This record gives sequence, structure tokens and C-alpha cells, in this order.
Amino acid sequence: MQFTELQEKLVQNLVRYGKKHKITIDEDFALFKLFEEVGELSQAILTDRKKSRPVKHVSKEESKKQVAAELADVLGMVVVIAHLMDIDLEDALDKKWINKEK
Repeated sequence: MQFTELQEKLVQNLVRYGKKHKITIDEDFALFKLFEEVGELSQAILTDRKKSRPVKHVSKEESKKQVAAELADVLGMVVVIAHLMDIDLEDALDKKWINKEK
């Protein structure tokens, strides 16, 4: 799957979410949702490292699934923010991470 196709699917998914819950999907919503997801990622990593209340501890396999799900949420929201701000994220990643020296 090409990055642009992935981005479109992520955006469509969030648009459906917004319609279902009567939420306007705009830059403010996406930014605050990203903050929420980063918090959930932090919580999942703390749980993975057993730095949370013991009642939250799960198997290593389940912990890895939780971290993966939260990473997906964070990445999804970053992609949506780029779309809402009309930023070519694939190009930005290329310039910042891949071909930074050029």
C-alpha cells in the first residue's frame, strides 16, 4: 500500500468516527486527540515495563499488543493532522529523516 492510500484510509476512518459521534474533525480536535493518544501510549509503555499499579500488569504478549495499538493511534493522528493542514507528510519524512543531508 502506498503512503497516500494509507493516509486516505486513515482520514476516511476518522471522518466516519466523527459522523458517528457527531464530532467535527478539525485541526483542534486532531491535536487534542493526538495528546490523548500519546498519553495512552505512555500508559501502555509504563505497564509494559511494570511501572504501573500491579493490577494493570499483563503478559508480555498482551503488553506488546497494547503498545502496538497505541503506536498505531499516535501515528494515525499524526497522519490525519498532516492531511488537515495540507502537509505532504511523505515528503516531509523524506526531507527530515531519509535525505536530511541533501
